[in-house]
Amino acid sequence: MPEMIFSVSELNAYVGGLLSADPHLRNLTVRGEISGFKRHSSGHLYFSLKDERALVRCVMFKGQALQLDFRPEDGMQVCISGYAALYARDGSFQVYAQTMAREGAGTLYARFLALKEQLEREGYFDAAHKKPIPFLPRCVGVVTSGTGAAIQDVLQIIGRRFPNMPICLCPVRVQGEGAAGEIAAGIRAMNRAGTADVLIVGRGGGSIEDLWAFNEPAVAMAIWESELPVISAVGHETDFAIADFVADLRAPTPSAAAELAVPSYADCEETLAVLGGRLRRSLDAGLRSRRDRLHLLQNSAGFHMAAQRVSDGRFGLDALSERLCRGVERTLLDQRQRLERLHGALAALNPDAVLQRGYAMICDESGRVLSSVFDVRPQEQIAVRLSDGRLTATVNNIEKKEP
Repeated sequence: MPEMIFSVSELNAYVGGLLSADPHLRNLTVRGEISGFKRHSSGHLYFSLKDERALVRCVMFKGQALQLDFRPEDGMQVCISGYAALYARDGSFQVYAQTMAREGAGTLYARFLALKEQLEREGYFDAAHKKPIPFLPRCVGVVTSGTGAAIQDVLQIIGRRFPNMPICLCPVRVQGEGAAGEIAAGIRAMNRAGTADVLIVGRGGGSIEDLWAFNEPAVAMAIWESELPVISAVGHETDFAIADFVADLRAPTPSAAAELAVPSYADCEETLAVLGGRLRRSLDAGLRSRRDRLHLLQNSAGFHMAAQRVSDGRFGLDALSERLCRGVERTLLDQRQRLERLHGALAALNPDAVLQRGYAMICDESGRVLSSVFDVRPQEQIAVRLSDGRLTATVNNIEKKEP
């Protein structure tokens, strides 16, 4: 048999024909758990069905989707009927669902609901525990993949809203085995570092399996214990994770988290300008009011009366000061004269002054002053004190004064 050479489009068309010709694939029913669900703006539904070992891509067009009596979500266990074919443009095998019936919550979704109920009972979602997000942080911490789209979105949004805002990244794995432990460790490391004032914890969109690390108890515990306020940003707006309920604030996307983490610099400048204008106008009005009031007071009769009272008081004070000076001078003069009189009296009583006038003081041998002739006997030794010295004499004769 000669070798056939296909172009890519020919190969896809050939395989597509084989699939279309298979009766088992033209009318089939598949049971599985919804993953990566997305409702397109056109109304078409895109998702995957999976079990423990495999996954298949599926699509349901708008006409069939409008017939559903429930809203499909990731984690739901469903049964779809339709046909399998190859999408020639992409060469992808997928199931085109025409009907869908819900069979109950899938395994992961059931685990999500059970953990959510448990943590809610234990108080992890209490509003009283949630911390406020600072208006203007000194630094924004981000715990996410270092190579994912989420960090690029955060850097772009923060750089646009508040240029030069410091950002501290703690790169971690955000899906797969061990991712939950790395995320929890990253949150605790950012708390220990103390460089950031707020944390953004999250990743971009994905299936429930991709986002599952943010449903793990370890991440919930790290967020709940964080002293820094945490903004969760897991997946898209329709995605919810346990981390969203524990966090202090939930953002629908990483970009929205960046919007919530920092204010707009332009808005801050505008607000400051408005407040500055209000303050200047208020100060100007206050100054004008006080200037007018001062002018009225200066021109009032009471002000002039007060000024006259001050003037009169100044004259009165001068008169009192003059009287006080005269009184002090008079008192000093009186005291000086009295002192002179006392000094004269003291000088008159001074024995030396008496001796200087020609008088003498006579004492017996014991030094007793003699004031009468009866105090001495003939031939007795006496001492005569003069103004400039002392004499020793003998009493030869005693003459008594006639009465």
